Amino acid sequence: MNEDPTANAGQRAVAESIERGGGDAGGLTVTDLLAMVTRKEPEPEAAPADAPVPHGVPDAEGLAAAIAEAAGRYLPEGRLAPDADFFDAGGSSVHAVELAAELERDLGVELDLDDVFADARPIGLARRWLETAGDAANLALPTPAPVSVSVPVPVPVAVPAPRPAVVASPSTTAASARQDDLDQILADLALADRLPFVRRPEPVAPRRILLTGATGFLGGHMLLDLLRHSDAHVYCLVRAADLAAATARLGESLRRHLLPWNAEIRRRVTVLPGDIRSPRLGLSDELWHTLTEELDSVVGVAAAVDFLRGYRSLRGSNVIGALTLAELAATGRPKPLHHISSIAVFNEVGITSLGEDDPLAHVDRLVAGYDQSKWAAEVALRRARDHGLVVSALRPGGIGGHSRTGAHNPQDLSSGLIAAFGRFRTVPAFRHLNVAPVDWVSRAAVAVVCEPDAWGFDYNLTGVPQTLDDVVRDMAFGGMHVRVQDWEEWRTDTLARLEAEPVPELTFLTRVLNSPTALKLCEATLTGPAAEGTRTAALVEALGLPPAARYDARAQLKTFEQLAGDGLARLPHKDDQPYLWFSETTEGGVRPVDGSTGGTPCSMALTLSLASMYQLVRERRLDVTGTLDCPAAHPEPLTVVRGDVWVRPEEGIPQSHGLKHQLLRYRLQLRDVEGELWWLEGHKYARARRDLWRQTRALTVELGREGEPAAFTGEVVVPADSYVRDQVDGIRVAPHLTAQEKRAAKLTWLAWFGVEMGRGLLGPFARAGADLLDLRRTTNPTEHRR
Repeated sequence: MNEDPTANAGQRAVAESIERGGGDAGGLTVTDLLAMVTRKEPEPEAAPADAPVPHGVPDAEGLAAAIAEAAGRYLPEGRLAPDADFFDAGGSSVHAVELAAELERDLGVELDLDDVFADARPIGLARRWLETAGDAANLALPTPAPVSVSVPVPVPVAVPAPRPAVVASPSTTAASARQDDLDQILADLALADRLPFVRRPEPVAPRRILLTGATGFLGGHMLLDLLRHSDAHVYCLVRAADLAAATARLGESLRRHLLPWNAEIRRRVTVLPGDIRSPRLGLSDELWHTLTEELDSVVGVAAAVDFLRGYRSLRGSNVIGALTLAELAATGRPKPLHHISSIAVFNEVGITSLGEDDPLAHVDRLVAGYDQSKWAAEVALRRARDHGLVVSALRPGGIGGHSRTGAHNPQDLSSGLIAAFGRFRTVPAFRHLNVAPVDWVSRAAVAVVCEPDAWGFDYNLTGVPQTLDDVVRDMAFGGMHVRVQDWEEWRTDTLARLEAEPVPELTFLTRVLNSPTALKLCEATLTGPAAEGTRTAALVEALGLPPAARYDARAQLKTFEQLAGDGLARLPHKDDQPYLWFSETTEGGVRPVDGSTGGTPCSMALTLSLASMYQLVRERRLDVTGTLDCPAAHPEPLTVVRGDVWVRPEEGIPQSHGLKHQLLRYRLQLRDVEGELWWLEGHKYARARRDLWRQTRALTVELGREGEPAAFTGEVVVPADSYVRDQVDGIRVAPHLTAQEKRAAKLTWLAWFGVEMGRGLLGPFARAGADLLDLRRTTNPTEHRR
């Protein structure tokens, strides 16, 4: 093939300019280079009207123009340049599916979704398809404006276009595309070498911080933590057309994540409309230069998080954006750069350790574009360190929901997997899950930003890793007993269930599980070792912050409720098969409330059960079934229609001047044989007396017809000889649990209930003792006379 001397001359000119460097030498600066890599290619000129009709396959530019016209219909602006990324322009995964179907239907261009996600530029899609399509003489291309493309006669709608002959195997094409990505990664790394050299920043807590990604899940929480735990004023770069739109977008995203957006926060936040993908962040030259001199710190959280998109589709946000922030930090006043990286930089199948200072994965063994982009950004910033730039790399793993508010990212892969685990009650076998709640990740990251001694190091913000046994046990505790499957079996089963009962909120998970590229990422994640965070743990301890805790059932509680509210998960229900149950029999008597006659016998035969430990922890409630035998009310036994028992319902709030605490509260709805409804209210109380054993067994009751006041009152007691037999030895657990899980369920219930009863019984004695020792209490008149 003959080389184009004009193109070669242009390449030499660029190379010579790079060699000369910036400044007076007339070379290219980093800004120039970043502008070049993000600059749009000029659209091809329209062919003259009398140009000959091309034979066979159209050229790449013509096909790219046709694809761009089709893609533009799915975008907010209604158009797309041939070299612009479909997703960066506002396209979604759903739009990508629809676009691929339209291209096949209208143009005969058959592209796998992986092709669209790998490089979502029309020119990239055109080139990839032409590599495999060969001679496509019957291709029916419309003529997009303003590009004039001569096409053959369109194929009738009823007759599909002939499948083009394939001249290159998919594996060959994939290998070529992979090499192209690696070449692009190496070229992007070289951009870091053009950053200016810089001296170390002054080691003082920052007062003016630029934060990107504040509209995201982690970034929003970091914004609030920066405001709470420092005196800094925060400049938030927000992608929007103008200041009003940027401010509205930031406020809306904070509220969506259950974070405040009020006048005090707005007073300490300056919103900057811009774009991480643009040269100089899309800011004016004047504002850029002002920031280079006034900022004390740069925090880069913004990133495109998509496990389906390829490197070329993600590099603008994840790599070029990081280099632009590095240029900002290195220009003017020296500033540290705190870069939110990811544990994905280790996502190589077979990697043996994930320590903070361990070697990263081999980039040629990273398959997913997201992993490659985070790797490239971190490695490029390591090169920036050689220029004196102080860079902290902060690597979260999976970011779970907020442990107190339950706020979560519904499109996060971790949330999708947890939702699938709970919905379908199956989990894939894995080694470790490196997941931590967003509140801990955010607080640890902000600690690095605000502590000068912590700057310039790498941190794994992954919390405490979870094992498969941990997850299975936590889900069982939540009433969701799961079956463990191998990865491929779980994937096949989950896809089948999502197809049989579609969940709109889990559509993205379906696409991930259908993507060969994303599956490699999942495989690396599930088979990888536990991440180590020794440096992070030492920093947290030195600053007196809460240490990392496992993201267990209790920490996930609020998040799981939010997931259920969003339709992503299913909470245990009262009608589910009981998780644990036991019998309770009581004997005693009741008398009419008006005292018209003497007492009559009354007994109950009940079954108390739990649908899940979630019900116990969250509601402190047991379900009740059974019968009530009370001849004074009805000659035949009454059947419990609905029953609830609350354990320490007032959590120890004292009654009767502090010497009487409520231990249990019963509320039953009953039905007699004629269908009439009755109600029963019962209470077990703790008092400052020595008959503790009886207090745990005696139940004061009131009984009446539905809608009427109580007709009978009295007391029933659990016989001493049946208490242990029924409520300890007689505990039954769901039969589908393993023997180990059954033992754990019994011990968990007994330990929890025993602690609650102990606290309840101790309360009145503690209050009585406090009253005796309270020397400040007012003396009564008799005491005063004495």
